[in-house]
Amino acid sequence: MSGFNWKECLAGLQMLFVAFGALVLMPLITGLDPSVALFTAGVGTLVFQFITKRQVPIFLASSFVFIAPITYAVQTWGIGAAMGALFCAGLVYVAIAIAVAIKGAGFLHKLMPPVVTGPIIMVIGLSLAPIAVNMAMGKTGDGSAELFPYVDALIVSMIALVTTLTVATLGQGIFRLIPIMFGVVVGYIAAAFMGMLDTQQVSDAAWLAVPNFVTPEFNIAAILFMLPVAIAPAVEHVGDVLAISNVTGKDYTKKPGLHRTLMGDGVATSVASLFGGPPNTTYSEVTGAVMLTKMFNPLIMTYAAIFAIALAFIAKFGIALQTIPTPVMGGILVLLFGSIAGVGMNILVRAQVDLSAQRNLVIVATTLVFGIGGMAIGNNDFSIQGISLCGLVAILLNAVLPRTKEDDNDLHEEERIVDEMIHHNK
Repeated sequence: MSGFNWKECLAGLQMLFVAFGALVLMPLITGLDPSVALFTAGVGTLVFQFITKRQVPIFLASSFVFIAPITYAVQTWGIGAAMGALFCAGLVYVAIAIAVAIKGAGFLHKLMPPVVTGPIIMVIGLSLAPIAVNMAMGKTGDGSAELFPYVDALIVSMIALVTTLTVATLGQGIFRLIPIMFGVVVGYIAAAFMGMLDTQQVSDAAWLAVPNFVTPEFNIAAILFMLPVAIAPAVEHVGDVLAISNVTGKDYTKKPGLHRTLMGDGVATSVASLFGGPPNTTYSEVTGAVMLTKMFNPLIMTYAAIFAIALAFIAKFGIALQTIPTPVMGGILVLLFGSIAGVGMNILVRAQVDLSAQRNLVIVATTLVFGIGGMAIGNNDFSIQGISLCGLVAILLNAVLPRTKEDDNDLHEEERIVDEMIHHNK
């Protein structure tokens, strides 16, 4: 490790700034403490760096993939049980990392090819759509109560949405990487003009305080519900590692190795749950910032992590984040959740999955309807539904449905495309 460098320290602050909007938005949606999320993002990034020997310039923070399952788990079993389930979900990453170390990364593609991962990720985005729309209209995420008048909420949410999509499409340089931040700030100002803010809590709060850490509890029903959810983001992690590899010109799937990056992500997720924080994932916004600034030194992410941990103890800041009105978040989430669905669609397109082939169509169609329709299997004591169910169904269908010679040719072509992605810019 080289000596202290002010330029790299400020670059670390900038990386946190880029990640900040999405980082705090996820806990605000699910009812978790954003200060705890900041703390666990910092600690998780440091854990990841330790396991990968500080070779990869990646920042870990709140994963949006887990929004729906966390929300359901908290409502059904409580926040402690949800954290215990997330601890075990992190261990799924660890198990996959061990399998990758033994068998190589190819088995992941055979277990979950694009025809499986594509629709699962589409379900993640589309199943969250009602939450975004309800919040944009001034209701709670489940639509059970009205928090703000419909017209006022719609004005604020649309201002936040238009701001976010404008910055995302027309912004230049570093500004293009922080559309969520712009959407929150402009939406917050609009909400203030509409009389939606209550800042008394901020005034009453102390400047410094320990975040509201939560101790996990282990509930077998919650754990079995959460475990399948971890499979799709673990596969998505591979894409994130390929992306940062392309940006830096180094093949991180070989050094430090995909098994180490998966292990780092999984352990970071489990560690986060021990404090009451959301699962961690690699942030593509930060990868974009690395590409833009050409600052490839992983030490920069160490500084970003330290800033995140320090910010977590500023109590007024954490309380201020919790005063963001739901219509502001709802407007931004319309774009964000739709983007997640778009990522899933892009996986199918880039892998050239042929949906005129009956086998592929059956897998995609069943997965989408089970996931979006809310299919549930079980009873009052235990049921599996949503992303968990459709993930298992997609994997099972892919494993048991017979392949034709054309299907085998398609699989080989998908593997060739993935290999090209891995070795691109190597």
